[in-house]
Amino acid sequence: MEVISNGIRSSRSHSGHQMENRNPKIRAVNLGGWLVTEGWIKPSLFDAVPNKDFLDGTGLQFKSMMVGKYLCAEFGGGRRLVANSTGTPAGRCPAGSGPQWETFRLWRINERLFNFRVANKQFVGLDSGGDGVDLVATRDSPGTLETFEIVRNTDDPSRVRIKASNRCFLQVKTEERVTADYQCDESNVWRDEDPSVFVMSFTKRLEGEFQVTNGLGPQKAPEVMREHWSTFIVEDDFKFVAENGLNAVRIPVGWWIASGPNPPRPYVGGSLAYLDNAFSWAEKYGLKVIIDLRAAPGSQNGWERSSSRDGFCEWGDTYDTIQQTLHVIEFLTSRYTKSPSFYAVDLLNEPLAETLPQETVSKYYIAGHNAVRKHSSSAYVIMSCMLETSSKELLLPDATSLDRTVVDMQCYFLCDTELDTIQDTLPLFYEDWFAQLESLATSNGPLIFVGEWAAEWGPNGATKEENQEYVEAQLEAYGKATFGWAYWTLKCEEDFWSLEWMMKNGYIKL
Repeated sequence: MEVISNGIRSSRSHSGHQMENRNPKIRAVNLGGWLVTEGWIKPSLFDAVPNKDFLDGTGLQFKSMMVGKYLCAEFGGGRRLVANSTGTPAGRCPAGSGPQWETFRLWRINERLFNFRVANKQFVGLDSGGDGVDLVATRDSPGTLETFEIVRNTDDPSRVRIKASNRCFLQVKTEERVTADYQCDESNVWRDEDPSVFVMSFTKRLEGEFQVTNGLGPQKAPEVMREHWSTFIVEDDFKFVAENGLNAVRIPVGWWIASGPNPPRPYVGGSLAYLDNAFSWAEKYGLKVIIDLRAAPGSQNGWERSSSRDGFCEWGDTYDTIQQTLHVIEFLTSRYTKSPSFYAVDLLNEPLAETLPQETVSKYYIAGHNAVRKHSSSAYVIMSCMLETSSKELLLPDATSLDRTVVDMQCYFLCDTELDTIQDTLPLFYEDWFAQLESLATSNGPLIFVGEWAAEWGPNGATKEENQEYVEAQLEAYGKATFGWAYWTLKCEEDFWSLEWMMKNGYIKL
């Protein structure tokens, strides 16, 4: 079966059994930001994190004031640290080949100490050979020599010194040599000609489950997370969903939910009890439940919503990460298979095609389908399209022999701000999503699920009527999906991403 990232092509026919199960369609809402953290949905989760500028995965660049150039890992890692990058493509990886050489990704040890990871995934540290003061990026895992402290100027926090584990500061001796042998009082004048002074800039920030739990630490994180789980989504929310024309919820979960009361650090145990509550409430109000594996071990896309520690996608790099994931799928299926609300399992949300081999994902989908079938003959198995492909095409397994399978193609039509009116927007929308979904509805391909969509619209100052017209167009289009759709999300501090807000304010009526 061949699939396009914003559409589906299939060369096979579905069995009559699958065709019989195209109805009733799912009209669902995602319970995003509940059991898997996404900082933009509820930013206040991070309020209690000390020194929260420096979360795991924060991208930093350091410009030497003395030489006027950036620190960088030579060739992206595996060699020495230098200070010869101008911040232009000449000082970076070749165009399109990878991250910037002068960007360092933080691993947070505590609120004061950090590791720096570079483009090729090595860690910056002191060279253990020679006089032990030269900086290199050669270690695959961090230790004492790879530990640093960032000391900020209280009058200008963008000016920093970096203290190494030998208690000396980094200094730029030449553009080709950076050492950790500068000694000074931290209150020294922060002069431009000081070889230990850098201007620090932020290039990226992640706010996911890893960041909030590691940032809060093992004492505070359990308190904050359990308070969040018990208050963010409650029984009344399921009642609201059922009373407003929806028949299902899609619940994102992370792999650690299957790790018992003491999951690997920094994760907090206990979220499984709240998923149990969700099934009880769904049964009470007659709702179906779709379990969405949003975060796999190592991260399948490098984004905060998959709990990436530092923005790298490392799921599938080892056999163990895939086996762990299959264990999670089997664990959740066996736990809920007897619930009348258990309807489907989404095997892997948004795998990233730019870093994951298609063969790896395809084999995992087949194994994941088998894991579900060990415990349930009726649950649908959802396979997410791979995202961000340059060719716009990807391969999913030939599912001729796989029953009750669904393809998730998430639809975010976030229009260009140059499209000022609804009259400008709708023709492009109809040309894009509407036409594709309409053609797929009559094909012999797999069941299609719009697992996420939102009513956010680019132009500022749009009238309520224009927004309503935009929502109605999307509902009409996504209604063509043969399995159904799920809005992103029930609750969010960004109004148009919150279905609850949209419904209560009259933008969406079902």
